[in-house]
Amino acid sequence: MRTDAMAQLSALITGNDWFMRVLRCVRAERVPDAWTGAGALRDLVWGKLYGPGFSPADMRDVDVAFFDPNDLSRAYDDLVTGRLGARCPGVPWQARNQAAVHTWYADKFGGDPPAPLISIEDAIGTCPETATAVAVRLGAGDAIEICAPLGVADLMGGVWRRNPRRVSLEESRARLARHRPGQRWPGVAVVGPGSRPAVRIGAVGAGIRHAKRICNRRLRIAI
Repeated sequence: MRTDAMAQLSALITGNDWFMRVLRCVRAERVPDAWTGAGALRDLVWGKLYGPGFSPADMRDVDVAFFDPNDLSRAYDDLVTGRLGARCPGVPWQARNQAAVHTWYADKFGGDPPAPLISIEDAIGTCPETATAVAVRLGAGDAIEICAPLGVADLMGGVWRRNPRRVSLEESRARLARHRPGQRWPGVAVVGPGSRPAVRIGAVGAGIRHAKRICNRRLRIAI
């Protein structure tokens, strides 16, 4: 199902040469079920809609989430990251096989090991904020494919909100202090971890209650 919000998201992506280059690089490498999103996509959207603009030079990393249960080694992540860097230098690539997250997550973040993720949609739905639980890729004819298991309302409406699926309250508060969204993007509404939902969802207006229908496994929008 096409929505105005997703059409706007697609237009922002196709209107940015740097981001389109990133997506073409990922597609060219033919990494299994690979999608680009999280903070990189948030920075593009919020910089354009709620902040001072978007500058690739400010990117700390470009997250590429892929899904391949045939190799769960950390060396595989490094291999894919290296392949992307060789194809498209100058991009701060960070590729992670989401099928392997359960093998290292507890060692890095503490707590009990999480259950194995079952698909790329399942993985994207665990991103720490609802606005970063969105990823995109290029399909045939450069059509933008969107996977948004929690919807696109918070991303497009400018709402920083904890996704309770995995990230703890402690880590969410640390992320809020580290990223300073209210300062970086003055138009963004911040919902403090553990708070009630924000009153303002923004122009999109739907909220995450429509989330599960938006991903539709593979949603394609051609601009």
